[in-house]
Amino acid sequence: MPLINRLAIIGVGLIGGSLALALRRQGMVGEVVGIGRGEANLRRGVELGVIDRYSLDPCEGVRGADLIFIATPVCTIAGIIARIAPFLSPGAIVTDGGSVKEEIVAASEPLMPSGTFFVGGHPIAGTEHSGVEAAFADLYENRRCILTPTPQTDPTALALVSRIWEAAGSQVVLMDVHKHDRVLAAISHLPHMVAYSLVNAVGGYDRFDESILRYSAGGFRDFTRIASSDPVMWRDIALMNREALLEMMDFFADSLSHLRRLVAAGESDGLERFFADSKELRDGID
Repeated sequence: MPLINRLAIIGVGLIGGSLALALRRQGMVGEVVGIGRGEANLRRGVELGVIDRYSLDPCEGVRGADLIFIATPVCTIAGIIARIAPFLSPGAIVTDGGSVKEEIVAASEPLMPSGTFFVGGHPIAGTEHSGVEAAFADLYENRRCILTPTPQTDPTALALVSRIWEAAGSQVVLMDVHKHDRVLAAISHLPHMVAYSLVNAVGGYDRFDESILRYSAGGFRDFTRIASSDPVMWRDIALMNREALLEMMDFFADSLSHLRRLVAAGESDGLERFFADSKELRDGID
């Protein structure tokens, strides 16, 4: 008997679809219901075996679901919970994959009816691709998934959500929402801002009468790959995690300014130390 009889995925794309595929492979889930606004994407999800059936109406789609996973842009998550809350079955657990947690958790917990439960979550995994065709069962293998329980979080619900992410291949980490948003501002949100800015800067460089992006080689392409990510998703993340992101952007600007001073002054030893320190830090990443 599967751990989850009926799983509802709201947002059947890379994140939601990959979780469904991973849990199917482990025999953890019975029926998977896909919920979204794009019917063509949902039909494709059925064809690919990611979901069993779909609904364009989230209120109808969550009926009878034991677990509801919301994988939509961060600014929409609390609104979705408010909409589906009256239609949740007793004992239902709602969790999400949003990369901003403090605002989402604070807004979502009070919306849950008595006898239903919310667990904030964030799998640290992804690619620059989107849509159900981008989903694959190995996405979460050897990755971390951060869960952000609060004093209001039900222990049994937290244990079940932890178990599904472990079954998907992830190492589960429990973290305070405030710390989560600042950690993610540094390791995920800032790199995306830098990649977007770098592409715009180089693409807008007008010293020559052609775009120099055509000469991009491996280093530039690899570094800026994430600038191909969904602009709407990253607009919402930048707005929702604005305070933490601005702090990290200022911190990065100070570092870049320091490097500029070293280059401008021709400080050979200082440049070598700067690069060596960075290499040591980067080489120490698991």
